[in-house]
Amino acid sequence: MRDVTLENIFKHRIAQKFLNRSGMAHAIAVAYHSFNLAREQGQDVDIAAKAGFLHDMGHYTWYRNGKWDYELYRKNDIHAIKGAERAHKLLIRLGENPVKAKTIALAILFHTDSFLPTNDIVRTPMQEIVKLADEKDEEEGGMHHYRKIEYDRAMKSIIRLDKMIDDILEKENPGQNL
Repeated sequence: MRDVTLENIFKHRIAQKFLNRSGMAHAIAVAYHSFNLAREQGQDVDIAAKAGFLHDMGHYTWYRNGKWDYELYRKNDIHAIKGAERAHKLLIRLGENPVKAKTIALAILFHTDSFLPTNDIVRTPMQEIVKLADEKDEEEGGMHHYRKIEYDRAMKSIIRLDKMIDDILEKENPGQNL
């Protein structure tokens, strides 16, 4: 049995605050992409989905004159650093296994290289999964952060993904995830 589900995370006020800021529809899409990539590559689907879901919770709102300024974001943003910290703190508070929480936080930290001075980072398979999942859902000019999803639909999507994760984990470890 998992210590923390996506539903536990989704319902938490901190997750709601920061994921709604950066785009809940995008967070859910990246969680699904991460799950699918992890399943295809034989990686931990639970860790992948959680990292994908939380990957942008460090975004700051870069506005100028009341409008999103993509260039300010590209020049100054360190959302991966802040997001890794926020996600780790949230996961530990919710009771996540500390090793999993650290792995998730590091996947969030390295899901982008926009804050790094060079582009020569070597990622773990999990870090690469979250990076690729994010890129699969990106839209030009950061517009993926503006897609909307109703709360009820988002909750149903999260519950469905939790079930998919539980089904995979049950197949891998029969009887241990009850």
